Amino acid sequence: MSTVTASPFRFFDLVVAAAERLSPTMIRVVFAGPALARMESAGRDQRIKLFFPHPGQDAPVMPNDDGTNWYPAWQALDPEVRGIMRTYTTRSLTRDPDRLVVDFAVHGEGGPGSRWALRAAPGDRLCVLAPVVAENVAYDFRPPAGTDWMLVTADETALPAVAGILAALPVGVPVRAWIEVAYAGDRLALPTPADAHVTWLVRGTDAPVPEAVAAAELPGGTPYAWVAGESATVKAVRRHLVRERGFDRGAVTFTGYWRRGTTEDQLLASAENA
Repeated sequence: MSTVTASPFRFFDLVVAAAERLSPTMIRVVFAGPALARMESAGRDQRIKLFFPHPGQDAPVMPNDDGTNWYPAWQALDPEVRGIMRTYTTRSLTRDPDRLVVDFAVHGEGGPGSRWALRAAPGDRLCVLAPVVAENVAYDFRPPAGTDWMLVTADETALPAVAGILAALPVGVPVRAWIEVAYAGDRLALPTPADAHVTWLVRGTDAPVPEAVAAAELPGGTPYAWVAGESATVKAVRRHLVRERGFDRGAVTFTGYWRRGTTEDQLLASAENA
């Protein structure tokens, strides 16, 4: 007799409780709602799906599904009407009161997430697909046993994930991190119990991430690398770490958060047609 495993993800209808500008590029939005009591997070680089309304809608149009069969149900809706899906990171999930915090990297009116975050105000409605179990498949930061030190690279789109990763690390673990941002004012505090050395790189002023990492003197011992941001940059860093630095391929987690010149809608369409 076959056993059907329930999906660890569910839809959550939430409202904005507060929004604030953290830096020239980052906007923090705090969400509330009674359903948040069921939401869980692994911390670190926990991915969630946000669904934005189209212009003229006061809330995203979503499928009649609780999240157990969410993707085909969402895909079956009219693209001109259904909630606009984008992937973000849980910055924090807190209790008493239940609050979900998401940090948005905004770049003008270029995408639906940026447009929405720039105007976010208390009472605005959004739908989120998120886990209901803390241990789930939607996070990637998983250092192997025996790791001596960690290397992290990112741009501002992955900055919320870096913040979650650093906050969750054990006391004293050595970390070398390079983070590229659009403006000097985007350098945010990153509290961590780890022994972390963070190098901030301002785009157009400092060396890009691949060059900065290539020029660095790295610690000895067994490393683990987490590399995220623009797809071509991620590939360049991974190639350098594996080929020139001798990192084990299995000890390098790499994720393209975005691709220059390509929207997430185009990436979704490519995946669906593959």
